[in-house]
Amino acid sequence: MTRKLFGTDGVRGTANAEPMTVETVLRIAMAAGHHFSPASRKHRALAVIGKDTRLSGYMLEPAMVAGFTSIGMDVVQVGPMPTPAVAMLTRSLRADLGVMLSASHNPYQDNGIKLFGPDGYKLSDEIEAEIEELVAREGAVERAPADRLGRARRLDDARGRYIEMAKSTFPKGLRLDGLKLVVDCANGAAYNLAPKVLYELGAEVIPMGVNPDGFNINKECGATAPQAMQQAVVVHGADVGIALDGDADRLILVDETGAVVDGDQTMGLIATSWHGDGRLKGGGIVSTVMSNLGLQRYIEGLGLELIRTAVGDRYVVERMRADGYNLGGEQSGHIIMSDHATTGDGIIAALQVLALLLRAGKPLSEVSRIFEPLPQLLRNVRFSGTRPLEVASVQQAIQAGQTRLADTGRVLIRKSGTEPLIRVMAEGENEALVAEVVNDIVSEIERVAGS
Repeated sequence: MTRKLFGTDGVRGTANAEPMTVETVLRIAMAAGHHFSPASRKHRALAVIGKDTRLSGYMLEPAMVAGFTSIGMDVVQVGPMPTPAVAMLTRSLRADLGVMLSASHNPYQDNGIKLFGPDGYKLSDEIEAEIEELVAREGAVERAPADRLGRARRLDDARGRYIEMAKSTFPKGLRLDGLKLVVDCANGAAYNLAPKVLYELGAEVIPMGVNPDGFNINKECGATAPQAMQQAVVVHGADVGIALDGDADRLILVDETGAVVDGDQTMGLIATSWHGDGRLKGGGIVSTVMSNLGLQRYIEGLGLELIRTAVGDRYVVERMRADGYNLGGEQSGHIIMSDHATTGDGIIAALQVLALLLRAGKPLSEVSRIFEPLPQLLRNVRFSGTRPLEVASVQQAIQAGQTRLADTGRVLIRKSGTEPLIRVMAEGENEALVAEVVNDIVSEIERVAGS
């Protein structure tokens, strides 16, 4: 069946508009709970629910609780918590299902539902399709009788559990004493957690984005807007800046000069270290089609392989699991280290990089520029009610762009899985040519979409 609810990262949309309404979210909870509550179980099924700091979380969380308990499923609510923490708690509590209410890096008006299976991994396309089919079919999920309704409770030590787990991934015998860190939590799920992890490991922490009010998540802060953090690093003379997004599953670093270190450079840095230590599994790393060609050439220069997947960290994880890789991620800052977590974890990724700095005894600016990225340009084109990518003239413009770049670059066009956008990206050795190619394709898409 054609999927209407699930995109590349769960269900997402504007809060209080379909599909992020109380009615639909309740049906999703009932359907997902039904899928993960086999009748053969001898004990009551359990769901874990976390959220970020959006105002709409107060509306959607009760809807999820009502859906689960109505079919006889118990619920543990953990409050504002990073996405990787919810995945970890799902496994730790031996729950049947984990839920994170978050639209990640999107503004507060949006919200979303990320689902995790009992193993702590995001669901496959096949399972999401089965849940969506249950949502669409009236009466497909049976309600529990009055004496079998589920119960809901809060887990008071959820934050402590995750903090200790995150600290345990830092190498024994190392401390962050003497390091000054600016930590931007995006007014999101890690606002009261990330600074504590780093402080307890010995760092001097300058927190930013730690005053959520329901509206300011990701607003001019965090991994998607690190400019304020860049300035703070320089002003405070900090060693490193650490920027998370709204649900803390992605990481963007800033070196002591205020320069941004993106996910590609971070993956390359960790891969180099792990390869040298004999810890890198699978003979390479896994990334997406968006990663820079410079990273690919660098990884291949190490005698390793860079495997590309569709955009979305869960596709990276699926390939890692299938072929035995333990490092992967996205240019946007999702860094997946399967030895430590089942999904992208910005805090744990930051700890890995900080450990590398301590061992190298050098500033981040000297160790993070391990390859020269090729010029890359990405532009987003918003559209509605049309299918511009199916128009012949748009396809011709795309082909013409690839022909102009030839073997020195590439064109990548894709529809966003979370927003009504077409993402137009090109990269190559000639920056001016890359810009011309992107602008020509965008102009044609805009012409078709506006006609």
